[in-house]
Amino acid sequence: MKHYLLAALAALAFGLVSAPASAQDAFVEHQTITPELAQTMATAAMDSCREKGAQVGVTVVDRFGIPQAFIRDRFAGLHVYETSRRKAWTSVSFRSSTTDLSNATSADKDAFGIRFLSEALPLGGGLVVYSGEGAIVAGIGVSGAPSPDMDEDCAIDGIEAIEDEIAF
Repeated sequence: MKHYLLAALAALAFGLVSAPASAQDAFVEHQTITPELAQTMATAAMDSCREKGAQVGVTVVDRFGIPQAFIRDRFAGLHVYETSRRKAWTSVSFRSSTTDLSNATSADKDAFGIRFLSEALPLGGGLVVYSGEGAIVAGIGVSGAPSPDMDEDCAIDGIEAIEDEIAF
């Protein structure tokens, strides 16, 4: 009887210890920035381009590509909503800057077919936003500056505006 009681207690103890581990395997945890930080980042990127003489639109998406914030300077082109959103989406979808993706999908590369996806836009100005722990927390896309390089510079300035808040 004593052995059965010890076996039952051991089984119960094992069950209590292992149950949370298997329950944890059923869930995925992720981090994402708040809408307020998304708006701060978008505004900072727009202001950066404005200081450089460019009128742009900026979209910030969450880690799944869903828009969290959009801002458009008053004289930015009509295209900036679509292009900034697609750049941000592309960066989180491919976990890459859109400048790097542009280079990786040129006509002479194996990945050229990515350019035929309906949402992908491998054109500089889209960046992945990482937490201090290295997790993807957002993407930012800037459109409307005279060059993709300037779009990207403004996106970098947007990220730097919230850097202290996300460096967990």
